[in-house]
This record gives sequence, C-alpha cells and structure tokens, in this order.
Amino acid sequence: LAMTRGEGGQNLIGPEQGELMGMIRTQELLAARRIDGAEQLFTRAIDFGYSKNSEETLRMWGRERTLSDVVWIIRKFRPDVVISRFTPTLGGHGNHTASAILVEEAFHAARDPSRFPEQLRDLSVWHPRRLVWNVFRFRQNEPIPTNLVTLDVGTYTPLLGRSFTEIAGLSRSMHKSQGFGAAENRGSLLNYFQHVAGDSARGDLFDGIDLGWSRVKGGETVGRLLEEANGRFNPLEPSSVLPVLLKAYAELQKLSDSYWVDLKRTELLDVIKACSGLWIDALAADYLASPTLEVRLTVMLLNRSSFPVTVRSIAVPLGQKDSVLNVQLATNRSTQVPLSFRLPDTVPYSQPYWLLESPERESYHVLDQHLIGMPENPPAAVANVSLLLNDVPLELEIPVRYRWVDPVEGELYRPFLIAPAVMVNIRQNVTVFADLKTKEIEVSLRSGGAEVSGSVYLEVPKGWKVMPDRGQFELTEKSQEQVITFQITPTDGAMSGVVRAVAETNGRRMIRGIQTIEYKHIPPQVLFPLAEGKLVRIDVQRRGQNVAYIMGAGDEIPAALRQVGYALMLLSDEDIKGSDLSRFDAIIAGVRAYNTRAALRLSQKRFLEYVEKGGTYLVQYVTTQRGESENIGPYPFNVSRERVTVEEAPVSFVNPGHPILTVPNRITERDFEGWIQERGLYFADKWDPKYATVVASNDPGEEKKEGGLLVTRYGKGYYIYTGYAFFRQLPAGVPGAYRLFVNMISIGK
Repeated sequence: LAMTRGEGGQNLIGPEQGELMGMIRTQELLAARRIDGAEQLFTRAIDFGYSKNSEETLRMWGRERTLSDVVWIIRKFRPDVVISRFTPTLGGHGNHTASAILVEEAFHAARDPSRFPEQLRDLSVWHPRRLVWNVFRFRQNEPIPTNLVTLDVGTYTPLLGRSFTEIAGLSRSMHKSQGFGAAENRGSLLNYFQHVAGDSARGDLFDGIDLGWSRVKGGETVGRLLEEANGRFNPLEPSSVLPVLLKAYAELQKLSDSYWVDLKRTELLDVIKACSGLWIDALAADYLASPTLEVRLTVMLLNRSSFPVTVRSIAVPLGQKDSVLNVQLATNRSTQVPLSFRLPDTVPYSQPYWLLESPERESYHVLDQHLIGMPENPPAAVANVSLLLNDVPLELEIPVRYRWVDPVEGELYRPFLIAPAVMVNIRQNVTVFADLKTKEIEVSLRSGGAEVSGSVYLEVPKGWKVMPDRGQFELTEKSQEQVITFQITPTDGAMSGVVRAVAETNGRRMIRGIQTIEYKHIPPQVLFPLAEGKLVRIDVQRRGQNVAYIMGAGDEIPAALRQVGYALMLLSDEDIKGSDLSRFDAIIAGVRAYNTRAALRLSQKRFLEYVEKGGTYLVQYVTTQRGESENIGPYPFNVSRERVTVEEAPVSFVNPGHPILTVPNRITERDFEGWIQERGLYFADKWDPKYATVVASNDPGEEKKEGGLLVTRYGKGYYIYTGYAFFRQLPAGVPGAYRLFVNMISIGK
C-alpha cells in the first residue's frame, strides 16, 4: 500500500510534474509489481512535496480521511500480517512517519465496528493478527535490537533461477523517474522484523496463523484436490492435472465464504488457463473510441493443449452484445471471433478515477468508494468468455485492449479507452504578457470519430480581448487534428486568470483535451484534462537577449523564458564541448544538469572561462549523489539536502541592495506570493566568502537558510547557484518568480 502516488517528487526522465508525475510513478510501481508479483494499492493522499514532520502531513492529507482509506483497504484485503516500512519517529520524511502512525491506528480501527461504520455495508470488520516493523538502520554501525524475527531475503529460488534480492533489484530499477536503478544483490541478506501490535511472532512472520483450507468452512475437499494436483503436476504436460483442478473448481463453487471463494476462483482460473495453454485476447481495432461510435473487436482464442475446450458464448456488456457459439477449440489452431458493438451515449471517459474531481486540499476526491485503493481504472470494456471444460462451466473476463507492432520494440499493447468526440487542447499551458502587445494562443482540436464539425471559442477573464470570437472546425477522419489560432490582447487593468477553450458540436459542449505520457518502461498513459491555460500579466523588464539552456532532468523553463521574449537555444552535448559560448548573454544549467549530463561535468572549465570573460552562468539545483555536486562553481561551496518545504515560508532580504533584487526589476515580498509546493531544495550549507548571499528563508521553527541563492563575480562575469524551485514556479506562471529569474539572467547587463 502506497500512501501517495509520488506527485510531489522530482522527475529525472522528463518535464512532468504534479498529477502527471503521479501517473508516471503509479505505473512505475505497477511495473515493479509485474516483476515481483505483489499487488499494488493506494490511498487518496497526495504527495505535496517533502514534509519535515508527520503533523504537517496528517493536517494536509486529512488524518481521518486517509485513515479511513487504510481501514477500508485492510478490511477489503484482509491481511493476516501487516508490515510497516517506517515508524512514527523514523522515516526521514513526514509522509513516511505519517504512514507508520496511520497504519498502527488502522490496525486497531479495522476491527472496531464503531470506526467508519459506513464501510460495513460492503465489508466486515477485520483484525490482522500482528503488526511488525521491517527494521532498517540509517547508519551501518547502529546495533540491531535483539529478539527479532529474521528473514533471509537473499534466498535463492531454483524455480525462478534468481534470489529474491535479484528480483528486488530488477523491480526497484523500474522507478526510473526517481533515478532508483538498483543492484541485483546476491548472497544472504537478513531482514529483521520488530513487534508493534497484536500477537508476537517468534521464529516466523506467520507463527500461529492457519494458512490452509481448514480456515474456510467446508474447504477441506478443495484443499485435498489442490494438493493432489500439485503432487501430480508434470511440467512437460501441465494439462494432465486439469481434471483434478476442474473438480476443485466445482467444489469451490459450493463454499459459502464469499471472500475466499471470489479470491480463489480468480486464482484457480489463472492456473487452469495456464495448464491448458489457453490464450484469449480481446483486441479493438483502435485504442480509442468516443461515445455512440461503433467499435470493431476481434476475440482471439487458442488452446495449446489436447484437452477439449468449448467456447459457449462471448458477451460484451458495454455494448450489450452477446454471441452464442458452442465451438470446440482445435489444438494449437487460432480461432478468431469478429464482433462489433456501439458505445452508449452515456459511457464515461477513461479519465483516471482519482482525477475526475477537484482534490480536497492534499487528498483526491473520489465519489465511488469501491474505487478507493485501486491503482488504476477498471478496463473501459471487457469481453466475457464462457467456456466448458469437462462439463465444468468457466467464466473469464478479458479486458479489451489494443495491439500493435513497433518496428523496433516489437509487439506492444495498450488499454482501450473512451475519449470525447472532440478533444480540445490549449497548446500553451501558460501565456505570459509583459506588456500590452497581442499574442497568439493556439487551440488544437482532435476528433474522436469521423465527420465531426462545429465551432470553438475562448472564455477569458475581464480585461482581455479575443479575436476572432469563434473559429470553425471540420474533422473528416478519426484522430484528425486542426489548429485554430486566436489573437489575445490585455487591456489596461487586465488581471491574470484562466483561459478556457470550449468546442461546440451537435449541441454539446466539449471542454476536455487529451494528453499522453510515453516512456518505454511503462504503458502509454492517457488523460483528458480540462481545456484550460493561464493568462499571466507580469510587470517585468529584461536585459540581454540571447540565452543558452542546458537541459538536465527535464523542465519547462525554456518555454517560459521564450514567453518573456528571450531568444533561447538548447545546448547539445556537442555544443557543450565545443561551440562558441561568447555569443550568449547568459547560460542556464537546468535542474540536475550536472547529475544527468556527463558532457557538462567534463566541460566545466569551458563554462568558468566563459564567466571569466564576462558571461553570466546560472546553475540550478544539483543533487549530492556520486560527488556530482562538487567543484561546480569557481569557488568552493557545499550542496546539502537542506530545503524550505513550506511554499508560503517568509523570505527576507539579507542583501537588499544587490542587483539581483533591484535591476531591472525591484523585487519585494510580493514577488514571493503564490509560489507552489516549496520554496526550494538542495540549498548550499557552506560556501567560500567570495560568494554573496541575497535572500534567506526557513520553515517554521528553523533557522534562516541563506544558501538557496549564491552569487559571485568571477573575472568579468557572474556565477549564480540557486536551489529555489524556479522549475516549478515558472511553468505555473508565478509572476514574482519570473521577475527574480529575469534579474538573475540580467545581472551581467
């Protein structure tokens, strides 16, 4: 169970932040689970960034709301043993320690019928036998407490050909957005488990817990048949145990324990499919369709054993389609059943369920209680395949998906999705106006089906003029795209605000766009965000024109700087190593650039020479891994893990006359209003006296931190290091962050 989806973390592989970051990390967790075989669940809590204490976390999440999620999941999953990764005091992060506080409360609350009684309409109370902490040490020389349960996670399993630590290394390496590539450790590795609540275990985590079929009333026969199948299993002819498995399945249907019957029915169906070599796929002709459209579907069936399998019928509940077949599958010969069905007009879009409603502070608002805990949406459509094996009827639910062949990657799959008839995207998330000049806003329209036409217009705050009033679109083919350009002009007194695009077709308002996240290690992710952007009116002056940017882990600052008029060039590795740097008024290293661009680390001397000859070099935050933050300035300074996590934390001016605070824009306290998530991270904690500090900030109860912005004159130019989170503020359209960032760029002019 992950408390959050990691929305507030940094992204090592791309520019996504916030809810998009959460979608990536959700899928990375699921990719890891496909390797290690576990199930992945989530609460509604949102990762709002680094938290220094559990009190802040619980206040932001909503303690009772998040506790109810953990209780719901315990009552639904019914674990015998619960393991906490952290403790209420050990975790290094307020989100971590809060998870330990909540799990201990939920351990007791799950068995109490007076706690969250509304859940008992669908579930019953549940009391896990024990809660333990998986002991860890921050430092290797810390002593291990005595009388703990131990488990050697380095055990080798011949069945899989790997140790469990090797599997752990593979699964952890799926967390690529965090840079969590891990070694596949081999050899003995003891883990320790300390008792927290419930019964104590002595030698094994499951001491005293019945793990057999005797815990299910009437389950002895099922257990005996499964034991017989296990003993008779022949890996060279797995279908030979199907008669016994089918008997077990028939006996399972007679049991009254709905929890175990539902769970074991699903698991036993998987075993029967595997032993029969049965392959069933429900493939749509396209991965995306809109309400009222016809969907063409091919159900492919293959029996790769000699055991007789009859397909009785195939039904598609979404399209109210039911085909009676009564076809016996020939051994190792594919049977293809073409179907078509029409999507209902009321079918919901495939928007991730936790993003359907606006969040409640730092917690998602989910209307359907039964979705809480699920890692992703249920399939948009399924094919229910009814089979007959040895006169035993089996019902299989096959998700509808789309298959294609990539010339490099080979055969690939993605889920089938329901999309709006017209998807409307404002191409610029933020449009910045530093004066009263007209700018263009492009609206992209994409069709969910063929022959779609209508008009599109913009809704803007007072004080903004839009030309034309409406644009007409006509999309003749599915997935066709048309771009309509609007001219938008601020008048005197125009205030920053939200611009919305609305498409009208067949009397319906379409207000959602489409956004796709694609990385090789996870399936493509699609969401349908509201067609909105921000209009930002900023009083900002700038000096200099030509700016170079060295992309690091990925951010959207280059686009933001173009918005205020800079001519910006992205430097390739070849540019870093050998191009003429003197043509640039300033060079900016993106977030984590020194962590991700080896060419930059190797070319450090060139950039310091550029500064020495009169250039301005602005370096954004660097993490401390592998010594990559060392020697990145002309004089020594130490990058630490210090940060200011409260975005409203007060900022004081320790050097109020410094050019960064005065030229060309006079910075005031108002410029630090409206910041999001955090002030900054990876501040310096020690620096050479040749560096000047400019501003200071601190979280509540802490001393002021001046190391978030260091400036020094080096030769004829300027070097700047900043840990302030401009990579979040500029894409979010925070006016003061633009003004301060432009001042840093302008310092040499």
